[in-house]
Amino acid sequence: MPTIDLNCDMGESFGAWTIGNDAELMDFVSSVNIACGFHAGDASVIRKTIETAIEKKIKIGAHPSFPDLQGFGRREMKLSPQEIFDIVLYQVSALKGICEALGTQLHHVKPHGALYNIAAKDENSAQSIAKAVKAIDSNLIFYGLSGSFLISEAEKIGLKTASEVFADRTYQTDGSLTPRSEPNALIKDTEIAIAQVLQMIQTHTVTATNGETVEIKAETVCIHGDGENALDFARTIRQRLKENNVEILS
Repeated sequence: MPTIDLNCDMGESFGAWTIGNDAELMDFVSSVNIACGFHAGDASVIRKTIETAIEKKIKIGAHPSFPDLQGFGRREMKLSPQEIFDIVLYQVSALKGICEALGTQLHHVKPHGALYNIAAKDENSAQSIAKAVKAIDSNLIFYGLSGSFLISEAEKIGLKTASEVFADRTYQTDGSLTPRSEPNALIKDTEIAIAQVLQMIQTHTVTATNGETVEIKAETVCIHGDGENALDFARTIRQRLKENNVEILS
């Protein structure tokens, strides 16, 4: 029976625990990536999100980004490899420390937004992130875009990796995601998204926007918690995976 991890970005609000569906979404995923304060989240939201993940018995990851609150971490920033190392070291260390203070362990690290996209295509940026993660804890699992520098650079230095694919994003022929700036970047039809996920898990391929079949490795699937009908989508994709004999496991 094939297995897959379902991950979701969370803790991307501020102040009161009243924004979004994070707690409900945790019923349908197997791991979460918690914002570290640089693109979203604050001390109280981080603590509450971790406590809820502990209650739901799902794996906890750090979701570091560029220091870009106004742009939600989705704007490209020109940082040196050393600066990238430093911001990842800072954010992941904070999440790890809070996890341990609350009696649990950090499980993985997944970069966010523009930091993720840049490092997927830039060897030096990916290397800086991976080195920061290893410096903190070499047992942490590194989540990154399947087939990208995020995976290859982490593996070069001995980190465990999880090749990530996306349910609601379209793909290019090189295995990269279609930029959000393009009109066909997002998949809004639930059935199409589920069909894409099943294809990636069962055949290790994805169909690019031009119709070409591209090889891909799928070990964890990202579900966006801020998308339209996110809760219904998460519930449906979990159900359909089980119907197709796919075990959901972090």
